[in-house]
Amino acid sequence: MVDKKKGNGWGGSRPGAGRKPKPPYVTTERDPLEFLLGVMTGEIAANAAQVKAAIAAAPYVYPKKGESGKKESAADSATKASAGGKFAPAKAPANVLPMRRPKDED
Repeated sequence: MVDKKKGNGWGGSRPGAGRKPKPPYVTTERDPLEFLLGVMTGEIAANAAQVKAAIAAAPYVYPKKGESGKKESAADSATKASAGGKFAPAKAPANVLPMRRPKDED
């Protein structure tokens, strides 16, 4: 009986077997959105790690509109609530003085 662990040609990895790795795509662009659009349209051939990195970096370059923290949103809602309603500050009284008639200088 032949021992399979001693390298008699049975099983194991062979040199040159398997998928060939893709060469890394080197880009001079620093914009992740442009990179992702290029990958989407097929102009750029990128590997999965580059696409994941661009997706992870995109929110730091392009934040969502209206995205703010808890303090900013609480301050905005407080401003909106105080602008009108039952407990809004009243208008200042109008200080209107009666018009004086000019004295006759006869």
